Order: sequence, then structure tokens, then C-alpha cells
Amino acid sequence: MYNTILVPTDGSDAAEDAARHAMELASAFDATVHALYVVDNRYAWADSGAIPVLLETLEETGKEATDSIKELGERNGVTVTTTVEHGSPPRQILDHAAEHGIDLIVMGSHGRTGLERTLIGSVTEKTVRSSSTPVLVVKRSDNAVYTV
Repeated sequence: MYNTILVPTDGSDAAEDAARHAMELASAFDATVHALYVVDNRYAWADSGAIPVLLETLEETGKEATDSIKELGERNGVTVTTTVEHGSPPRQILDHAAEHGIDLIVMGSHGRTGLERTLIGSVTEKTVRSSSTPVLVVKRSDNAVYTV
């Protein structure tokens, strides 16, 4: 049913929960996993010497986040490829899914509501609304127990 699963990550606990869930699915379906981190550089237009340093820091954060998912895959016998891209996170997630024949996107949700959600926006919500690929949203649970 699923051959290739995409796990977008921002390195958060919610993304780690989604990665664990994706590993269970990948194990069950003998699927491969793509771990993707998107450096959101839409706001890097300011003429500042700090921007290259900020982007480099975000790239390193992305490498750490995707490597963490790769290590989780190794512990569970799942092949994981890692990618760090630049751009708008929802757009890059959808483009990556289309370019790599992704069968399922598994994403975490931070559970923001009200004003916080309105001001910050939701990469997960924007992805769900725009995706032609099925998206499984894993809601963050502080008492979640995983066997992966």
C-alpha cells in the first residue's frame, strides 16, 4: 500500500512522534522513508550580515533533525534518505512528494489553536489543504508510548 513515506521535520517533539509513527508504517509495509527539513528562507531578504550565519545554523539544525530520523530508521530496519532544502515549507514538502513519488506524508501537529495559530500559521494545515498525496497528521501527545 505504501512504498515511500515522507516525514517532514522541524526537529520538534511533534515531528519525532510523527517519525516514530512513520517507522511503524514503514516496517509494516516494507516502505522507505524520506526525512525532509526545509530551511524557511522566505524572510532572508533583509540586507544583513547575520543572514548567512542564520541560514547556516538552520541547515545544521536540519541535518541534525533528519539524521535523528535516519538513526531511528536504522534501529528499526527501515531505509531512510535525508534531505535539507530551502524555500517555503509547505511548497517544498509538496514538491518533494511529487518529485519522489511519495505515497504518504506523515506529519506532526503542535496543536496550536486560536490567536497563536492565526499569527504563526500551520505548515501541517497548509500541506493537508494543498496535497494530492494522502497526509497522516500525528497529534502530539505528552503521554504517548511508542515501542519503536
